[in-house]
Amino acid sequence: MLDKINGTTSDLQLRNGETADIGALTVTMGDCRYPTDNPAGDAYILLSIRTKQDDAAVFEGWMVASAPALSALDHPRYDVWALRCIGVD
Repeated sequence: MLDKINGTTSDLQLRNGETADIGALTVTMGDCRYPTDNPAGDAYILLSIRTKQDDAAVFEGWMVASAPALSALDHPRYDVWALRCIGVD
């Protein structure tokens, strides 16, 4: 995540169904998928991002790690993008 106001970045590591507060946002990862024949390959991550102040949804859907602009968070202060699935069995 990038805070565009102060230029700070933060990494979140979430498991399926986990939620974390970061900045003024609450991020929930619903699922993380990757090609079974290539676990290090592209990640597809289902996210729900809401504001902490009023619980308004600012993003709900899939993000693709290799194409962050394909399905991006549209927020005046924050950029959030998916990197990879980790801790896969």
